[in-house]
Amino acid sequence: MSNKNIEIEFKNLITRDEFTALKNFFKLRNEDFIEQENHYFDTPDFLLKKMGSALRIRQKSGSFELTLKQPHPDGLLETNENLTESEAAMMIQTGNIPVEQLKQSVEELGIKTDKLQYFGTLTTRRAEREYKKGLAVLDHSLYLDKEDYELEFEVDNRVEGKSAFDNLLQQLNIPVRKTENKIKRFYTEKYRQQKA
Repeated sequence: MSNKNIEIEFKNLITRDEFTALKNFFKLRNEDFIEQENHYFDTPDFLLKKMGSALRIRQKSGSFELTLKQPHPDGLLETNENLTESEAAMMIQTGNIPVEQLKQSVEELGIKTDKLQYFGTLTTRRAEREYKKGLAVLDHSLYLDKEDYELEFEVDNRVEGKSAFDNLLQQLNIPVRKTENKIKRFYTEKYRQQKA
């Protein structure tokens, strides 16, 4: 049975110095960061990306989770399904989705699943802290010869969350930056490299 949820989060790209300031603010140590890998999939002509959707396998602490993200009026609709290591390895190798319900969801978007292929991996070192009725997430990501730093804030209440997030940025003198999610940043770079 797939797990579905609506994701409400705020995000802001930050500099290395701002990352260090936030790390100190939340009293995070290097050992608080956990490494995870996101393996991304799309069709050669980026059909999922064009529809504002994304498909990934997240590998963390020996577990594998397949996630389909789709646009939703309140944020993103996430459908998650656990995979075995061999299912994940097979999907990376072939692009074939091993979970029927997720396969069907992708096909409902009008995308032929036999066209899916592995696009690459984004590795993130992540630490999390409870903060003002939400979850503050500090990420350092490496992908396609790029590196970036990001603050995310996951909440249940959009209005309260936005206020707490804006206040945190203001408190630490971090400018608000228009920030695409990791998947979009990954795909933008992948697309740029393919056109180069």
